[in-house]
Amino acid sequence: MKINIKLTKKDLNRVNLRWLLGSQICWNYEKMQGQGYLFAMLPILLKLYKGQELKEMMRYHNQFYNTSPYLGGLVLGADLAMEETEGYKSRDAVSGIKTGLMGSLGGVGDSLFVLVTTILGSIASYMAINGRVLGVIIWLIVNLLIIVGRWKLLNLSYEKGTSLFQGISTKLDAMTDAATILGITVIGALVPTVVRVNLAYTYNEGDVVISMQSIIDELMPSLLPVGIVAFIYVLLGKKITSTRIIIGIVLLSVLAFKFNILG
Repeated sequence: MKINIKLTKKDLNRVNLRWLLGSQICWNYEKMQGQGYLFAMLPILLKLYKGQELKEMMRYHNQFYNTSPYLGGLVLGADLAMEETEGYKSRDAVSGIKTGLMGSLGGVGDSLFVLVTTILGSIASYMAINGRVLGVIIWLIVNLLIIVGRWKLLNLSYEKGTSLFQGISTKLDAMTDAATILGITVIGALVPTVVRVNLAYTYNEGDVVISMQSIIDELMPSLLPVGIVAFIYVLLGKKITSTRIIIGIVLLSVLAFKFNILG
């Protein structure tokens, strides 16, 4: 049956804050964000349900769930709108909207926000490395804007309800493909700027001194950075963890510098 309890701004803020801070804290391979979703919704469940209904709704929200934490507030907002109106009767509809949207939103959110943070983070770090404080300021502003945007998504979805998602699945898939292509292009362009590799080895014959780095630059500028990134990509494809790759790069870099191979 329908319920007459209305959610307040304070209720929405509590869910929003819990999702921002706790959506990933209980991430696991069995339910992924399921427990984080339940953690975010728990204050509302305690307000709307009692007894057996409360237990059942907690079980529903503790099921497998995984999407982009950046866009997850959209699903939460729609969920809140449905449960506020229909109560326990909305459980199947809520489960359906979570299942239907988590894949599409996950693809768009991961592609878009990883792209934005990677590009702007690279620019900011490059500026900071060169002693420009503006790089740090840019990175702080970017993260603050992302937090503000995530906060507003839940309220937007709650106000619009499920009507916000009508016919959105196809558009989300197209946005995912576009963001992926753009991301690959931009990351490729950033490689020679961010990754720096210089050969210190020189060939000496009498008065002739030949720098191996200059020869490589004549053949193809930034050939070594591109080659190293491609090699790392191959290693990741072979399921070698990023932690091992990072440790390996550090060790090889130290050894190469020690033996005057890299400078």
